Amino acid sequence: MELLDQAEIPAADLYQNLRELDFINHWLGGYQISFSAFKKVLKKDQFYTICDIGCGGGDTLKRLSSWDKKNNFQLDLHGIDLKQVCIDYAENNLKNEDVNFICDDYRNVFNHLGRVDVIHACLFCHHLSGEQLVGLVRFCQDHGCILVINDLERNPIAYYAIKFLTGLFSKSYLVKNDAPLSVLRGFKKPEWIEILKKAGANNYSVKNKWAFRHEVIVYTNN
Repeated sequence: MELLDQAEIPAADLYQNLRELDFINHWLGGYQISFSAFKKVLKKDQFYTICDIGCGGGDTLKRLSSWDKKNNFQLDLHGIDLKQVCIDYAENNLKNEDVNFICDDYRNVFNHLGRVDVIHACLFCHHLSGEQLVGLVRFCQDHGCILVINDLERNPIAYYAIKFLTGLFSKSYLVKNDAPLSVLRGFKKPEWIEILKKAGANNYSVKNKWAFRHEVIVYTNN
């Protein structure tokens, strides 16, 4: 079990975990996968409301906000997470950015936002079961949202590599425990395709990306 899935985690321990995850995601090129996907689904002459689900400490949105400024898209950015301690961290982390944060289940996002064009999930989906992912895809389809997923591929090389690197360099017991388990909880490309078909999606792409990641884009069925 990933320790991060537990209800109560000391704030200082969680914050250390979030800082290290941002470092890992940046230096292994993880954020570039999201940027690449957004370039495929966004048009520069349109306004988009984007919600990052399971947003954690907001680092993905912080990077996305900087990317948006450089690329001149028109993005209204929001993050939603179940943990209030994550939202508190994110609001301080992005105090100089125009990003809104919500403490709630992602399935309640439309109770807070009247419109969402793109739902983004970065390193969130491996926390869900296959059935829960089917529910996520159906949720987006039912609400007319594009779904962009950036997540881990289950792979033995990735597992042993991250176990070695975090064991050597990480100061966070959460990262040392959870990073290898996250890889084990990732999905293979055929599994993603099976999930998408089961959810009734008929317009999607699933691509393998560096390093041991998947870029999944689910367009609306309309």
